[in-house]
Amino acid sequence: MTRRAHIAMVSIPAISHVLPSLDVIRELAARGHRVTYANDPQMADVVSGAGGELVTYSTTLPIEEHSHDWPDDPIAAMDIFLDDAIAMLPQLRAAYADDRPDLFLIDIGGTAARVLAEQWDLPVVQLSPTYAPWDGIEDEVGAELRRLPGADAYLQKYRNWLAENGLDVPADPDTFFLQPPMPTLALIPRAMQPNAEKVDSDLVTFVGPCIGDRSDQGTWTRPADADNVLLISFGSAVTNQPEFYRECLRAFGDLPGWHVVLQIGAELDPAELGDIPGNVEVHPWVPQLAVLEQADAFVTHAGMGGSSEGLYCGVPMIAVPQMTDQFSNADKLVEAGVARRLGSEEATAEALRSVLLELTGDPKVAESCAAARRELREEGGTRRAADIIEGMLP
Repeated sequence: MTRRAHIAMVSIPAISHVLPSLDVIRELAARGHRVTYANDPQMADVVSGAGGELVTYSTTLPIEEHSHDWPDDPIAAMDIFLDDAIAMLPQLRAAYADDRPDLFLIDIGGTAARVLAEQWDLPVVQLSPTYAPWDGIEDEVGAELRRLPGADAYLQKYRNWLAENGLDVPADPDTFFLQPPMPTLALIPRAMQPNAEKVDSDLVTFVGPCIGDRSDQGTWTRPADADNVLLISFGSAVTNQPEFYRECLRAFGDLPGWHVVLQIGAELDPAELGDIPGNVEVHPWVPQLAVLEQADAFVTHAGMGGSSEGLYCGVPMIAVPQMTDQFSNADKLVEAGVARRLGSEEATAEALRSVLLELTGDPKVAESCAAARRELREEGGTRRAADIIEGMLP
């Protein structure tokens, strides 16, 4: 039996970073480990609900009510994350100085914990809710970023911070998160990984989505008279889309045999949508996984969380990407044979309705969805992730 250990998770207060690994925390706590979780106080209920013990720090990130403060410029956005890591490090050091963990678990936003683990010579495992790095990523992605205005100043600031903390500084400090190599558990379907064949399998293990009991998020019951159920959800970051939702109401409202669950987020007043058809229920938030487990189709922005849950539940998807990695995610879903992609300007009522009927009537799509569902459940998910983490304990 593995001895009881102190495992410390470090993440940032964004649900898209916390939720993917939450069931791993729950599983480790259930196995008897003491799991502390460093995050902003706003995540207290989420952490305690998973059996974790919150260690608080104050974030500098523009989260929740300040989410509109994120810049469009990628270098400026990276600088915001760097500033947060710089501010987080002394808080983590003070919190754990007399309570050192046996192992650090870090989200991709946990750069400060990566520094602390290096200084204290502690093992560290990254739990990645998004793409894992692949051989050549520095040339394909990093080179483009380094050509952007402000990149030189950002990189020098990063180098200075690492040097001030007594760490060896690589030529490109962004590779610090990968060098020296650290084990990474990719909490995404391998099918969503760009250049999967170039990922170092000695360092990166695709365990797939770590999905467990999420009844604490609420339940949803499929209406008895619903022949088919359609979920429309743009997650938590890009929900204020009144024009798109109105197109969806035109497309799917009163569509024979279809019951529609529409999530619109907390910012939008439902009155802006006009008359709501009788077969549509509108909510600011829904327990997405509970709905997907009973759904027949999913209209999504193709965020990694929603894409992974759609694949896990074997649900055909209409992908309408909005930003950043959602475009490549949508392409991956199409490549996997489980989705059709529409650009925002293409997502008219007529197009949405036509794609839905074509998608759900295609037996090849049904076969691909079933295959994806089987594959993800065979990857091991939560239990496999916890087994690997226990194997890393000193």
